[in-house]
Amino acid sequence: MTDDTATRRLLDAWRGEVQARAQYEILAQRMRDPRRADIIRQIAKAEASHRERVEKRLQELGVHIPSPESARLSALQRLQAQLAPISVVISRMEAAEQSEIDDRYHRPTGDPATDEVLSSIRVEEQGHSRSLDELQAAHATEAKPSGAQSHLDRILRRETWHRTGTGWISGAIYGANDGLAAVFGIVAGVSGATGGSSFVLTAGLSGAVASGLSMATGAFLAARSEAEVAAANVDRERREVEENPDEEKEELSLFYQLKGIDAETATMLAEKVARDPQTMLNAQVSEELGGAEGGADPVQSAAAAGISTLIGAMVPVIPFFFLRGTTGVVVAFVVSLLAHFLVGAAKSLFTLRAWWAAGLEMTLAGVIVGGITYGLGLLIKVGG
Repeated sequence: MTDDTATRRLLDAWRGEVQARAQYEILAQRMRDPRRADIIRQIAKAEASHRERVEKRLQELGVHIPSPESARLSALQRLQAQLAPISVVISRMEAAEQSEIDDRYHRPTGDPATDEVLSSIRVEEQGHSRSLDELQAAHATEAKPSGAQSHLDRILRRETWHRTGTGWISGAIYGANDGLAAVFGIVAGVSGATGGSSFVLTAGLSGAVASGLSMATGAFLAARSEAEVAAANVDRERREVEENPDEEKEELSLFYQLKGIDAETATMLAEKVARDPQTMLNAQVSEELGGAEGGADPVQSAAAAGISTLIGAMVPVIPFFFLRGTTGVVVAFVVSLLAHFLVGAAKSLFTLRAWWAAGLEMTLAGVIVGGITYGLGLLIKVGG
């Protein structure tokens, strides 16, 4: 019994180490800060060392070591690690590390040699947890600032014109969500009022095209506005460099200090950069604004939002190209609710929620929207 418990715990630990290393390597590739990326790579390297120790103990127990392919990340886990916000991924990994410390490596197995291996790994996992907690604090919007960070925040607080953008992939998913939900409501309402007549197709098509065009133009204008804001930010930064050179040098020095450079060297570097106004502007734009780019391309954003919204909006309409009456209504409801589930599951790529929970939540929202609008349609029909 003891050997069986030890074997199960070792195999569980082995799978966890293989999967953890894969996630860390993906995250390290996404990190823009070389120092933070190096921390993640060091943790990934340590996970490989843990795996080797676990494998050695399994061999001593005469247990066959599975193929790493059997413990590889699922497609959903890999996509989440690649697409979800870094702060969300770090938070999930930190929680996972703490869970491993409390459960996987802490409880005794009854086999002293196995317990010794797991205990030694537990000590190192605690260090990983602290490292991830620090990285999470660095990415969190309400992290407790260091002395340099606090000083820098006081300067930046007066420059309230900084802005950030979002990616088009998540926008496309939410566009499909909006189109599906809105036109499903239209189709359900008109179905209730007309019993699934040809008017449903006319209303649904009109709603789908209108939703797609509305989202496309909205996304285009929003992206272009971001570009204009970015250009305005650069112009304002240029004026800051011209009008307040001493404060801008101090600000640049603080940015360098936050990267780990000592105060004296950071000040010297800032003084050197400030000798050329254009170089100073480029440095400030890079450090303070993250670059001069204005976010997503307006045409790309418009295409992604418009096409995804149109596709989502067409889902509840398509059955009425071929069906009428009660049959068309039932098929449209079933297809639409299935689409709601799939779109909800797709959102889990960015929220790291369980895909089935996100899908069911979206499906419930569809049931509520469809049920209310269908009932409203019935009332209109009775009233007419």
